[in-house]
Amino acid sequence: MKTPWIGTSWKMNKTRAEARAFAEALKASPLANTTKAQPFVIPPFPSIADVAEILSGARVKVGAQNMHWADQGAWTGEVSPLMVRDCGATLVELGHSERRAHFGETDETVARKVAAAVRHGLTALVCIGDTRGEHEAGATADVLAKQTRFALRDVGKAAPGKVIIAYEPVWSIGEGGIPADPGFANAQHAKLKGLTAEIAGQPLPILYGGSVNPRNCCDLAAMPDIDGLFIGRSAWDPSGYIGIIDAVIKRLGETS
Repeated sequence: MKTPWIGTSWKMNKTRAEARAFAEALKASPLANTTKAQPFVIPPFPSIADVAEILSGARVKVGAQNMHWADQGAWTGEVSPLMVRDCGATLVELGHSERRAHFGETDETVARKVAAAVRHGLTALVCIGDTRGEHEAGATADVLAKQTRFALRDVGKAAPGKVIIAYEPVWSIGEGGIPADPGFANAQHAKLKGLTAEIAGQPLPILYGGSVNPRNCCDLAAMPDIDGLFIGRSAWDPSGYIGIIDAVIKRLGETS
């Protein structure tokens, strides 16, 4: 039975009080210490320290939604790897399609950030994805391969245990997003497993994200090459998040 990564990024949502309430509810759940999954939550920067403190001692990893590649410097508005770690985070989300589309993130900057994360002992959760146009043109595999090669460019054989890939089709994210068919997603994951094995010496965990919800989470997680789920709005309420973890664990237990 695989141990899936199951996590959520809150994006630009939740005040510190709301973040603390979520963390308290999660900490009170037996699933905060499950060994049958690897839970993780990624709050906005102002709430990372609060959430990390509350979840201290639990098996839930806490992450940041972005970071700069430099340790310090004249980078107004940015946050360094050292600051991320100082807040109690052990994971950092990099290269999300919203960062790429709206804030100038490129394959080059993602590569530099991945290298910085690995250098500072942070788990890099690298988001890759194809747009609707690329998908309809049949270019999904090529787009994902290019983004993945760049992301692993500077870490190579050092990536295992330190880098995770999240396939998030741009056409499936957000309100009105269309979830990828589990079979299609699994096929992309299988290709990425082969590619990451070629670059890193062994396959890296590949998570699926994009309109994951209580109705499709189990079918997605049960696919052989999907190593976990990266969830959006369906996990922004603690009961929704806990419910998905519980459902996935039970489904995997039935199929193991």
